Amino acid sequence: MFSTAARMTTKPPNGSKSGKAAPHFPSIHQFFTPAVPELAEPARHPDLSRVVRLLEDPVSSSLRERHISALKKVAKRCQNGFLLRDLVNAFTILNLCAERAKDHPEYASILCDLLHICRLPFLKEKASDETNYASVVTDSLSQMGYLMRVSDSKVREQICASIISLYSSDKSKPCEDGLCPTSLGYRQEMVERSGVAETLVMALGLMENQLPAKLQVLRALQVLSSSSAVNCSFMLKAEGAQKVCFHMNEPDQSGQVLFRSSEILWNLLENGSREEVTSQLSNMDCIMVLKEAFLHQLLNGYRHYDQQLRNDLLVIITLIAENPRAPLIESGFAKQLILFVTFPELKSHNPLIRNLKLSFTSEDFEMKKLLLNLLVVLSRDLSAVQLFKESRVMLALMLLVRPSSSDRRPSGKGRRSWTSVQQEELQLHALATLATVAPLMLDEYLSCQANTCLLMLLEWCTQQDSYFGQSHGFHGAGGQGGKKAQMRYCVRLLRSMVSLSNSLINQDLCDQGALSQLLGLLRHFQEREEEEDAVCVEIQTDVLLTLSALCEEDMHRKELFGAEGVEMVIRYLKMNPAQLYSGLGHNRLFLSTVDCVWSCIVGCYTTEDLFLEKEGAFLLLDFLHLSPRSMKSALLGTLLELCDNHKTLVHVDAWRGEKDLTAPALLLQLWRQEEAKLGVNRDQQGRITDVKKPILSRYQEEEPLVSVAANRPSAAVMDVSENLRSKIYCLFCRIGFEELRGLTAEDYITLSIVSRYLDFKTGEVWSEVSAELELEGVRPITPDAEALSTIVQTSEDTARHVCLLQQSILDQQKQEDLKEEKLAYKEISLNRKQQELTAKSWQHHVAKTSDYKILKESKLLQERSIELSRPREKSDGFIFHSTHIPNLQTTNFFSRVLTIESTPAALTGGPLANTDLALERVPIEGGALRKVAPSNTELELPNTVTVK
Repeated sequence: MFSTAARMTTKPPNGSKSGKAAPHFPSIHQFFTPAVPELAEPARHPDLSRVVRLLEDPVSSSLRERHISALKKVAKRCQNGFLLRDLVNAFTILNLCAERAKDHPEYASILCDLLHICRLPFLKEKASDETNYASVVTDSLSQMGYLMRVSDSKVREQICASIISLYSSDKSKPCEDGLCPTSLGYRQEMVERSGVAETLVMALGLMENQLPAKLQVLRALQVLSSSSAVNCSFMLKAEGAQKVCFHMNEPDQSGQVLFRSSEILWNLLENGSREEVTSQLSNMDCIMVLKEAFLHQLLNGYRHYDQQLRNDLLVIITLIAENPRAPLIESGFAKQLILFVTFPELKSHNPLIRNLKLSFTSEDFEMKKLLLNLLVVLSRDLSAVQLFKESRVMLALMLLVRPSSSDRRPSGKGRRSWTSVQQEELQLHALATLATVAPLMLDEYLSCQANTCLLMLLEWCTQQDSYFGQSHGFHGAGGQGGKKAQMRYCVRLLRSMVSLSNSLINQDLCDQGALSQLLGLLRHFQEREEEEDAVCVEIQTDVLLTLSALCEEDMHRKELFGAEGVEMVIRYLKMNPAQLYSGLGHNRLFLSTVDCVWSCIVGCYTTEDLFLEKEGAFLLLDFLHLSPRSMKSALLGTLLELCDNHKTLVHVDAWRGEKDLTAPALLLQLWRQEEAKLGVNRDQQGRITDVKKPILSRYQEEEPLVSVAANRPSAAVMDVSENLRSKIYCLFCRIGFEELRGLTAEDYITLSIVSRYLDFKTGEVWSEVSAELELEGVRPITPDAEALSTIVQTSEDTARHVCLLQQSILDQQKQEDLKEEKLAYKEISLNRKQQELTAKSWQHHVAKTSDYKILKESKLLQERSIELSRPREKSDGFIFHSTHIPNLQTTNFFSRVLTIESTPAALTGGPLANTDLALERVPIEGGALRKVAPSNTELELPNTVTVK
């Protein structure tokens, strides 16, 4: 395997096809004469091509001492590292030494010296050397890996040490003559591209009896896989995970083989393909090796280092268990691991358990949590459930989660146990594990009276005491300082169990008062004044879902839900819609509330009436208007079920939204939005554009027509359940299609389509049936073909009728718009005419005050009007007062003073001066009237008229 690859010759950077010189046969004195400058005189960088010719020349092939001397000088003069331009010759020398080391061990020693130089960074003369010699460096490093074919242990150790130093060390000696070492990143990239990691994996099988060399190879693989996905990929290509696992349990007093092997597997899992690693380890041989290593560390390891290694192996085993093809159960390893899960909660006579002792350290605590996590992984294989039952896993988990478990103390003198913090975290971990495992073992769940235990734990969580949660683990997040974490996982476990719809479990919960206890828990959250966090919202969501699962399809439990449950639901429905976007899970809380209305209230007339009395229908319509589209389906479904109660229709009719929006208008608006999202063809007014496809969506049209089985729904049928149109149509069937208030012409156009939705959908389904028959080459009999044609034609006629109705609605709307426009124009004309009359009246008034002739004419007209208004005959008993006003002097006409005595002095008892009510002066300046307050000086103006 290595010999063929090792003989490859690297191409030099100058473009020549071989690293060897042209054929040349020098004489012997050329190698022995001291006139050779590269060997006789001190040279900082010797010409390695001369040394290559010395080693390859058939004439000098037997001059081993001369070879060794020349090679030692090369090693001495290149002690700071090889030049990039000399790498071709340098590795040619290494390969020649490797070939000769098989028969002459002295070459192995000098080979080690030259490989020792390879640990140093290669030297570059110019900045561009790294790019120009990249392929040379890659091939050279590949050849270094192929040198592992040399059987000498020292050579193999030195190769691994040089690779480790070259890949990870950034220390280099300062160089002279302008030479610079290559950077660490460059070297790492070259090592990755060379594929030397794959070569080292393949070399593991050559070192059966060379433990130091094997340890060095494992160390090199550990370094190469620590941070490089490329190296991990090369290692997995050579089945590195499987080969490393096979060597884990080989004899080694230092324990480094097992440690480094587990570290390599860890690196491969982290940086490589986890699926590939677990696939390579999922065979019986690897499982048995891991089993032996884990049991040895568990039963015989007492040091902290041994416990850490044991836990690392357990993590690897857990990841392997995720692969369904892993033979953990067939190997018997799974049964032993499950047995360790129940320790120390349950006693057993199994020899493994009797010899097992826990020190209850942090590493033992981590192992216990890893074993609990392994239960969750193994539960995916139903064959493991039988092992769970045999090992009484359910009982062990219930002992961990019982309410008193957090307060237990060691009972015996000097007996050690978990600390309170560890016990609390194990309690939470066991609850999380039960949420996955318990639904698989219903009989064991009932036999352990788990419902009673969980309800007691839930009651303990709501008690006000001095308990202070201290768990800082994953499962304790958000519950520090209280019992919120226990409540969270307890409610989650209850939700998992009731969602199975097992009548025995649900009835047992209800018999123990779970409904009232869960409602009390919700009331506790609603009355608390603390700010809600994600954990609180999650708990309330799970409680609502649990109530929904318990009350669904059971009338008696809906009655038990009662007024308290309705009041609780109403409070949640009054949630601020802005909280749906809080990021804390209020959207799930609201959906679970709607589900609770559907399952716990709808169907029971008592709770329905209470729900309607508290304006529950109004709240559902409010959220239907404001909620995102993803929630509207559940809201429409709940409203539809609630409308079976005729009292709901009154509430729906009375509801008003923003801008006096009615419920029918809201539903029609949702219909239009849904059709716009589905891509249904409509014109600008919302009318049908294609009578053959009146309600066909863009997705149905783009989907290719295929023949489906009779028991599978077609695209037309699936469309009914995938959007809101069917629910909106059913709601209109409840509230009616006529005498709807608050609708516009656009709404009526949409309503004409909604009213014919069932007819259109029926025609669409039959058209699809006809198309499928044609696709399958089936010709229906003549009566059936005529029936299909008639149905399709009827659907098209219905669409044409709807189009005519929509056109009439538009025409009527145009007439109404025209009528309103005329009325508006008439009103504008009247307003304009009134403004003109007002302007003329004002102009006439101004003219009277400025022209005496016009004033006299006005006065004559006024007197004539007064005269015409007088009766012709005087009635007896009536006193007629003269309306004649004496003429005023024109010079003072605009400054008259009127004094009116309204009440005789005899009645008021005061002087005449006190009964004068007002003095009025109305001057006209510039043609406009202006009221001026009277002053003392104006009371004695001349030319006054007193009317008594």
